Amino acid sequence: MRIGELSRRTGVSVPTIKFYVREGLLPAGELTSPNQASYGETHVRRLRLIRALLDVGGLSVAAIRGVVVAVDDPEESVHNVLGAATKPLVPRYDREPGDGVEEARKTVAGLIAARGWHADPAGPAAEALAVTLVALADLGHGRFAEVLDAYADAAEKVARADLEYVAQHVAREEFVESAVVGTVLGDAMFSSLRRLAHMDASNRVFGPTEEGGGAE
Repeated sequence: MRIGELSRRTGVSVPTIKFYVREGLLPAGELTSPNQASYGETHVRRLRLIRALLDVGGLSVAAIRGVVVAVDDPEESVHNVLGAATKPLVPRYDREPGDGVEEARKTVAGLIAARGWHADPAGPAAEALAVTLVALADLGHGRFAEVLDAYADAAEKVARADLEYVAQHVAREEFVESAVVGTVLGDAMFSSLRRLAHMDASNRVFGPTEEGGGAE
């Protein structure tokens, strides 16, 4: 198909498609003449993946480039591709040690060890959790850490569901893409489901609310 048809099928403008090609997010089409190129279903699939990661997953163009490079590397492990996909989603904080951060880091490291998780207690995700605990304490809600295990239980269930979905696919292209979609877009889906569950829980715990109301 020509680039115009690719644009119509994916809803992505021609200038944007050309931009993705220049940025290394989308492979170039196969030249059929000096100024014409042909595109296939792999381009359609890749464009939809890029838009999903950009619009729903919230990844930057640079982050998506890292993901697609990993996806396209046949030697790259699915574990590393998952890392490339999720690393940009982890918040980065510049908070200096002290003010409870060191104690929070010990709490997070203890949680990881107690649950037997194969995760880096000094990595970005652990650091983000530690800083979140400090922020809760600063706001007078340090006891919120009491529900940390409940959150961890839920996180384990969601993580297993993510990877069980991924494991249903056999072909590497589908397998890796599913890993990326299930992880990155799964965050957006889980966040929305949590908001809906909050509405229901608020209604049950604090009493009836108007339809569609409650905690959001």
